[in-house]
Amino acid sequence: MNLSAIDIRILALLQQNASLTAAEISEQVNLSVSPCWRRINRLEKEGIIEKKVVLLNAEKLDMGLVVFARISLSQNDEASLHSFEERVRRYPEVVECYTVTGTADYFLKIITRDIKHYDRFLRRHLIQLPQVRDVNSNVAVTLIKYTTELPLETQL
Repeated sequence: MNLSAIDIRILALLQQNASLTAAEISEQVNLSVSPCWRRINRLEKEGIIEKKVVLLNAEKLDMGLVVFARISLSQNDEASLHSFEERVRRYPEVVECYTVTGTADYFLKIITRDIKHYDRFLRRHLIQLPQVRDVNSNVAVTLIKYTTELPLETQL
């Protein structure tokens, strides 16, 4: 993707605060409002800006348990992978799911209220999936860094 320095600055500002208006952004990137708005619109149409969301404070919503689960499947054929992925997409507790290399097949980031809720989710849902051979869970203890911002400065 061929992004200008102004495009990168616009994206960086929107990552920090998606509620900024085109006028506020244009002022910060030294561009008039109309060309700034057109750039933002182009970035949206090109799919670089996927959507604008509100980030919630999980602890204040009493959802303070973060678990990283390493999943190994019993079979790795196309149908098993597809079936597992479709089921995982339906669980709101699973906020991220990645296929990985190495000894596991998937890494899941799961957020629940507490360890009892995680245990219930694990027993009632995750280990009930016929494709799942093994689940290895790691409970996050202390949050050191959390961001949704991509490292755009590497694009300059």
